[in-house]
Formats: sequence, structure tokens, C-alpha cells
Amino acid sequence: MKKQVLTFFLVLAASVAFAQSPISKGESQVNFGVGLSSWGVPVYLGFDYGVHPDITLGAEASFRSFNDNWRDHKYKHSVIGILGNANYHFNRILDIPSPWDFYAGLNLGFYSWNSPNDYEGSHTSGLGLGAQIGGRYYFSNKVGINLEFGGGSAFSGGKFGLTIKL
Repeated sequence: MKKQVLTFFLVLAASVAFAQSPISKGESQVNFGVGLSSWGVPVYLGFDYGVHPDITLGAEASFRSFNDNWRDHKYKHSVIGILGNANYHFNRILDIPSPWDFYAGLNLGFYSWNSPNDYEGSHTSGLGLGAQIGGRYYFSNKVGINLEFGGGSAFSGGKFGLTIKL
């Protein structure tokens, strides 16, 4: 038991010692993972670029597929989303330690619903405006995990994934 506890603290100390600050102006990163939604489990791939020490602009694509029962028939749907986002990172203003990155922002996207021709339900394609709040923890100079919660977009519950700095 002592070896396990010691190993855990050594790994934790090493990850903090080698962790780096969040994305800076002129840097970019890729994010990917899974989301939470009322309609299936979306997967996403995103890109962020630092335009200011505290601000990033990004783009993201998502896909999900799900089944729906409507009037005693089973239908298969898919949704493709493309969005742009802007985030403000609070690390500098709140003096948050460097392996952490906390942010909030807005997104605007287009979502294309694909349903069978005989489906009479209410799913339609269109624009979506949303807001998000999230955080990352960087295990190394290049890799971290991210967790984000939001509303008003295709990821109305949130998302979880990996971040890789380029």
C-alpha cells in the first residue's frame, strides 16, 4: 500500500513539474473527445488558436448518430455540426497555477440533421448560438485533458476529451 501511495504522489509531482501554462498568443492546439447530448453521443474535433494572451478563437466539427421511436416506427438520425468559438481564459487575471486552464466563451454553429424522408418529427437543421465554460489540466508540455459544460449548442450537456498542443 505504501508503494502505491508513493508512486501516486511521484506521478502527480512529475506531472505538475512538467506541466505547462495554457495556450498563449500565436500557439494552437487540437481538442477531441466525446460529448453529452439528449440525442446520442457526439464525437468532436476542434482547433484553438491564441489571438491574445487571454483569448482564443477556434473551430469545431462534431458528429453523432442515434435512433428515435416515432409513432411506432424506429428511425436512425445523424447530426453534423460545424461551429466557431471564442473563449476568454481566466488564468492570468485570477492567478491560476500553470497546469490548469479555465475559460468561458460563446459559440455559433450550423447543425445539419439527417433523418429518413418518411420521418415526421421536429428535428431541423439550422444555426445554434451557445455558451460554454470549461477547464483543462495539462499533464505535460503538449498533452492535457479537457472538460466543458455548455448550453444552447449541439453539446447542450458538455464534453470531455484530450487537448494536444501543436
